[in-house]
Amino acid sequence: MISYLKGTIAFFQKLGSRVILTLEVNQMGYDLQITPRHWQQLPAIGESVQVYTHMQTREDQTVLFGFTTMAERDLFRQLISVSGIGPQMAMALIDTLGLQDLVQAIVSGNTRLLSRTPGVGAKTSERIALELKSKLSEWRMQSGFTPDAAPVSSIQEDVEMTLLALGYTNSEIIQALQAVGQKTALAKNANAEEWIREAIAWLSR
Repeated sequence: MISYLKGTIAFFQKLGSRVILTLEVNQMGYDLQITPRHWQQLPAIGESVQVYTHMQTREDQTVLFGFTTMAERDLFRQLISVSGIGPQMAMALIDTLGLQDLVQAIVSGNTRLLSRTPGVGAKTSERIALELKSKLSEWRMQSGFTPDAAPVSSIQEDVEMTLLALGYTNSEIIQALQAVGQKTALAKNANAEEWIREAIAWLSR
C-alpha cells in the first residue's frame, strides 16, 4: 500500500530492542519501526531521507516497518512468509546479520550463522534455510543482487569457528571474510587455512 516514504527525520524512540523512527512527510508524522542497524546509518534529525516500507495490519494494530533499500524490504517479506517467522524475528535477523550475510547464510544453508540471531534456534534456522534457499537463489539472480564473497559453505564453519576461538567477534569476522573474499583467487579456494591466514592478516592491520 505504501511503497516508501520520503521526508524529514523528526525524532527517534528506543523501545527495548525496537527503534521507532518518526518521519515527517507533508506535515504528517509517520512512525516506522526500523532496525538498530538502520538507525546507525541514518543522518541526523532534521535531515531528509527515503525509507522503504511494509505495512503489517492486525486486528489490534497497524505497524509500518522501514528499510534502507527495496532489496531489504523484499527479504523481510520473504522471511515472514516462512511458517513461524513473525515480523519481529525477521527484523532481528536483518539487524543481526545484515542483508548480504543473511542472504548468503540462507542460500548456503549456514544454519549456525542464522542461529546467532537472538530467539532463532536450530529448528527455526533449518526451516528458514529449507523454505527460502531456492526462492532466494532465484531472487538473487533476477535482481542482480550478489552478496560479497565468502568461503564456500563446506569450509565456512571451520573458518568462522577458528577465528571465534582466537577471540575475534562475529562482526570482525564477517568484515574480514568480506574483505579478503574480494580476492578472485581466494574466493574460489576451498582451503580453510588460507582463508584463516588472510583473515588474520586483515584483522591485524
